[in-house]
Amino acid sequence: MTDRLGATKPTDTAANRHPVSRTAAFRSSARRTAPRLRLTSVYVLLLTLTASWLATQGHAGRARFVRHNSSNVHHMEVGKWWTLFTSGLVVDGVPAWAGIAAVALALGLAEWRWGPARAGAVFVFGHLGATLITEGAMWVMLTARIPGALSRERDVGISYGLVATVGCLLALGPPRLRRYGLPALALALAGAWAADQQLADAGHLVALGLGILAAHTPWLRERARRRTEPRAG
Repeated sequence: MTDRLGATKPTDTAANRHPVSRTAAFRSSARRTAPRLRLTSVYVLLLTLTASWLATQGHAGRARFVRHNSSNVHHMEVGKWWTLFTSGLVVDGVPAWAGIAAVALALGLAEWRWGPARAGAVFVFGHLGATLITEGAMWVMLTARIPGALSRERDVGISYGLVATVGCLLALGPPRLRRYGLPALALALAGAWAADQQLADAGHLVALGLGILAAHTPWLRERARRRTEPRAG
């Protein structure tokens, strides 16, 4: 087959002699992406395994697991500091699949943009920081004998680290997203706290503040700037 200038064009049969299926392309992309998201992959796997195991337990078994892994004042006082970490293996308050998907999206994007060390540091900073601040406030209330304070408050979940990571992503995002996304998230979290007055709701606001604080560190800002700069050549 020739065009008007006499040049030979490849036929459709020749051009599509070795078509690449969409499934093969997806698998190839997944194989290339997975090594770049090692932290996210491992954490999502741990969350999935924990959620799957809890789904096989009865109500009493799940309640006992959550009770023993809550990072509350009582556990801090008796030296069970490991609950600060194991509490982050439980998806609580939302369907497990929704919480795991949210972590995969937010932490995966953070790891893709900043690398595993920075993404993990922001998530852990938000999780531990918000937990220690809220439980510290609870301890002060208990010491001052303020009514309503509980030493064995249920405090598990991925939400503190998740909110801190999302807040940091927004703070380091494009100007329009930073201008509108951060206030919208803060307003939603403040509304939830005003409606329920729960410890976790206050912790979400703290976690958002910690995520924004992390975004202003040179360690993250320099990395984010390099990711957005056009490459030479």
